[in-house]
Amino acid sequence: MSSASLLVELFVEELPPKALKKLGDAFAGVLRDQLVAQGLAEAGAVLTAYASPRRLAAHLTHVAERAADKAVSQKLMPVAVGLDASGQPTPALLKRLGALGADASAVPGLKRAMDGKAEALFYESTAKGATLAEGLQKALAEAIAKLPIPKVMTYQLEEGSELPGWTSVSFVRPAHGLVALHGDAVVPVEALGLQAGRETHGHRFEAAVDPVVLRDANGYALQLQDDGAVIASFEARRAEIARQLAAAAVKVGGGSVPIHDDALLDEVTALVERPNVLVCSFEREFLEVPQECLILTMKANQKYFPLLDASNKLTNQFLVVSNISPVDASAVIGGNERVVRPRLADAKFFFDQDRKKSLASRVESLGKVVYHNKLGTQGERVQRVMHIARGIAEKIGDTTLAALATQAAQLAKADLVTDMVGEFPELQGTMGRYYALHDGLDILVANAIEDHYKPRFSGDDLPRNEVGAVVALADKLETLVGMFGIGNLPTGDKDPFALRRHALGVIRILADEESPLFPAPSLDVLLKLAIPVFGERISDPLAELLDFFYERIASSYRGSIFSTQQVDAVLALRPSRLGEIDQRLLAVRSFAALPEAPALAAANKRIGNILKKAPEADAHVSELLLQEPAEKALYAAMAQVVPAANAQFDAGDYTASLQTLAALREPVDAFFDGVMVNAEQADLRLNRLGLLMSLHAAMNRVAQLERLAV
Repeated sequence: MSSASLLVELFVEELPPKALKKLGDAFAGVLRDQLVAQGLAEAGAVLTAYASPRRLAAHLTHVAERAADKAVSQKLMPVAVGLDASGQPTPALLKRLGALGADASAVPGLKRAMDGKAEALFYESTAKGATLAEGLQKALAEAIAKLPIPKVMTYQLEEGSELPGWTSVSFVRPAHGLVALHGDAVVPVEALGLQAGRETHGHRFEAAVDPVVLRDANGYALQLQDDGAVIASFEARRAEIARQLAAAAVKVGGGSVPIHDDALLDEVTALVERPNVLVCSFEREFLEVPQECLILTMKANQKYFPLLDASNKLTNQFLVVSNISPVDASAVIGGNERVVRPRLADAKFFFDQDRKKSLASRVESLGKVVYHNKLGTQGERVQRVMHIARGIAEKIGDTTLAALATQAAQLAKADLVTDMVGEFPELQGTMGRYYALHDGLDILVANAIEDHYKPRFSGDDLPRNEVGAVVALADKLETLVGMFGIGNLPTGDKDPFALRRHALGVIRILADEESPLFPAPSLDVLLKLAIPVFGERISDPLAELLDFFYERIASSYRGSIFSTQQVDAVLALRPSRLGEIDQRLLAVRSFAALPEAPALAAANKRIGNILKKAPEADAHVSELLLQEPAEKALYAAMAQVVPAANAQFDAGDYTASLQTLAALREPVDAFFDGVMVNAEQADLRLNRLGLLMSLHAAMNRVAQLERLAV
């Protein structure tokens, strides 16, 4: 079968920019998978996805005109049902053959083969391979049906239908053209009321010709760029924008760089078909406003790229990615400067107005803001966070820290009722810091107001000082305890209150060596400190919260250097000081590499099973009741090894502690080989159980070693 490259393009009205890349990849991917499944394309065929504001397209190499014929073997029925005693076909067999387009003449050619315990009849035939037109029609319908469309539009076809203006079609945006080329030949398929051809359209204003008549599949991207003034590839367009942004910044000089924002770059890439980066500016007086406000309004509202100087400070110049390239760009530059000015003026107005009232004077207003109908107002929440923050600082034993943390907790949410945060909720905390500094508050308190939301996401910075870390802990613990206490738990992929993120934030603050609180108070102590501040509003969520935290910790180690068994072994003990978990895991990993580890892990598992069946046992051992040489040897070895291992454990040297305990392998093996634990004599049995209980306790201080047993 001859093969050639295939091009399919849907020409549509402007697609949603935030979904464009995903739509393009999904359209091309499903199209390729369907053609491969039908035998029309090779598994190794090269796929190129195209996505621009007004088109979704896919280019696939080595696509055949017709799929190869396939041998098909179909089970008909058991031989006993299909043939009578004389070997003649039964009516049931003839009817089944007729349904397949065969008759009695096919009976001698039927194949017999075992199917389970019975012999069955199989009809072997050759199925003709699908033509490209048939296969592509099916693939195209599947690709359209499986598009991850954020919101479907329904519109009426104006032509090409039985009832123009009445026939409805549903798609992400109205479609106006369909191209399907195999090599240089049109493939006769249809979709969304459109017949495939070779005509498409380029740039709305700058195409050299319209329509663009495509010559062949392989020349699609180049011809569309030359004749249509469109860069069809999302990746190529993105790279071109990045190149132009960098070049424009260099042209501005002074070490200027455009702000780095991958999401913004992706969105702008989805808004233009042929990018043209222009340099614009605004009045310097606006730089008196915190740069976070100006950057946010330029990025979020206008899709501009602010320029930062060599010291990472905002300049009064910004970059615009235009979709047109006029000879004289002054009108485009002037228009963008005119549009951004009111946005910046609003930000300056909000900033000036907000500074007329202190943060402290705004705290009372939080009592009018509902936090949750079961947990009260933001004002009540602030009181709870203050109590928790003070309690954490007192546990640390620092009265100055307690006073600063209490003040920061009281003011941390006050910026929620400012005009700036009302307009830009993303600036909560950030504006609180600016307003605190304006009010003359301690820099530690101001930083804590901003930092108490940290870490906001994986890899985010931790709070920069102890005050911020204490308030961040208090805020996150208040959220977790409150939501769990009223039964608002995350389920599946739904977590509307970001409780998983809050839990991971608590874990990082408590466990990260770079945290200002490291080493931090234990998790269970902090939870027990936070729960009472809710009074009768909640039920006690301690057990559920501890389970939730340790599940999050376990999931955070997936894909790390530690095996699942090693993580399970450590977390089975529920270490309350989270900063110790890494040390314990490293110790267990080193222990697992020792030749003694498998035998000791298996012995621990055996001991655990024995002790489960002996609830009457205690850890008391009488040396006078030791009779067998093996139990005496184990007792002597433990008397020598366990104190040394315990001392190393208490000193925090978990690796050395486990390696010291590895010396017990031989006496433990000898004990199980030569001693009957469940002796008939009660005092001997209890003494041996006590010996095993002491051994089990000593061996499992770092981790539950039986979890390492295969």
